[in-house]
Amino acid sequence: MHKPPLPDGFVAVVKRDCETCQTVVPALRELDAAAELTVFTQDDPAFPGDPTATYDQDLAVSWHHEIETVPTLIRVVDGAETDRIVGWLQTEWREFTGIDTLGEGLPAMRPGCGSKSVDPDLVDELTVRHGGSVLRSRRIEVADAEDDIEMMFTRGWSDGLPVVPPTEERVVKMLTGTTRAPDEIVATVPPDLVDASVEKVAIAAVMAGCLPEYLPWVLTAVEAACNDEFNMHGLLATTMPVGPVVVCSGPGTRKIGMNSGINAMGQGNRANSSIGRALQLVIRNVGGGRPGEVDRAAHGNPGKLSFCFAEADHESPYGTLAGQRGLDDDVDAVTVFAGEGPRGIVDQLSRTPESLANSMAHQLQAIHHHKLVRAFDAILVMGPEHARVFTEAGWDRDRITFELHLRLTTPLDELVRGAGEIEEGIPLQSAGAFLAPDTTDAPISLPKFQPDGLMLAYAGGGAGLFSMIIPGWVNGDTGSKPVTRTVQY
Repeated sequence: MHKPPLPDGFVAVVKRDCETCQTVVPALRELDAAAELTVFTQDDPAFPGDPTATYDQDLAVSWHHEIETVPTLIRVVDGAETDRIVGWLQTEWREFTGIDTLGEGLPAMRPGCGSKSVDPDLVDELTVRHGGSVLRSRRIEVADAEDDIEMMFTRGWSDGLPVVPPTEERVVKMLTGTTRAPDEIVATVPPDLVDASVEKVAIAAVMAGCLPEYLPWVLTAVEAACNDEFNMHGLLATTMPVGPVVVCSGPGTRKIGMNSGINAMGQGNRANSSIGRALQLVIRNVGGGRPGEVDRAAHGNPGKLSFCFAEADHESPYGTLAGQRGLDDDVDAVTVFAGEGPRGIVDQLSRTPESLANSMAHQLQAIHHHKLVRAFDAILVMGPEHARVFTEAGWDRDRITFELHLRLTTPLDELVRGAGEIEEGIPLQSAGAFLAPDTTDAPISLPKFQPDGLMLAYAGGGAGLFSMIIPGWVNGDTGSKPVTRTVQY
């Protein structure tokens, strides 16, 4: 919008609700008598009275000229600002105006007050009102008597919980969390394959309850989830109880207050809860992935509302999940994994790495079904006390995964359908594909996971000999592959 010009001479911006502004009124009166002075008042058209002020009622002058402190005194020459001072410092005002006796009898110094145009309760509204809207999304008119939260339930925009109304002021404020342009396309969102701009993701982030500093993490999660490699469409369409799991790492997780410790996968942390929720709202409201429609999960799981946590990478003895997947351990990164709800490993007695590895292998073998192998990945989220057992024995990440893979092999004849009087398992007619290549009858043992299918993360409270397993969906080209991205701010 048009920036209101300032008249030549001196321009003062004041407000009655500022003791320093009241203090400098005699100095303004002297300056008005000696030079060209224009006064703008922010909150009371009758202040200061003498000299007479122009009421900046809509704060357009204050906003456009970036007044952060009152009183502000500006020098204007040929319509352009040449200099300004803020607050009251007698020697500074005298030098600035050239009046050697200005403010005689006034205190030598008084700090200024915050301008009304930077009031946290007003700044977003003023940005929309005076800055010109950068938003391109359709506006929805809500009647005065209509409950906006109930309206969003009725229109199907909610995930089952109340969402924050995405007003223009809130969305504009959310966009301050990133340097990316509002109209930049972040991803094409399945299942309807709709392009999602930064603005659209910001709207979902507002609805989810995010703060602006969370937005880069949400954008990265959307990019990681909406591609052929991750296969979000397939994840929606499957009847298995799976959804996107967002694992964050890097120093930025601590900067925005994410939880990697006690109750890291639970409730109570705004960043964890709202980042994962924002991703799901993008899938629902932009891509059309709604339960009962494309989303065909037979049972689902609570993590489909939001499943997002941070790794305690600053304490991890073996780096981060993103590091395991090829990034530097100290970069801000997001890994999106197609997973079920977490399940616990309880072993409070093992004090040797061999015993603890045996316990973990037993639990890992059972995920989905103990006879289903190589088709699913998993993330093992190691708790600090379990990790200590391995660390004190000198086992690093590679040693841990090697020992677990070693324990996660099962003879083929125990995995075929019918073995153990269980009809589930590997089809007998397919068993030949698993025989040793130089024999026709020598059975072999099969690993539970593909070589890179067991991933390690590190999170959880410092007390409690527990770890967590996040079982995955079908892996490979027919299912989903984990996707890791560096956070782009």
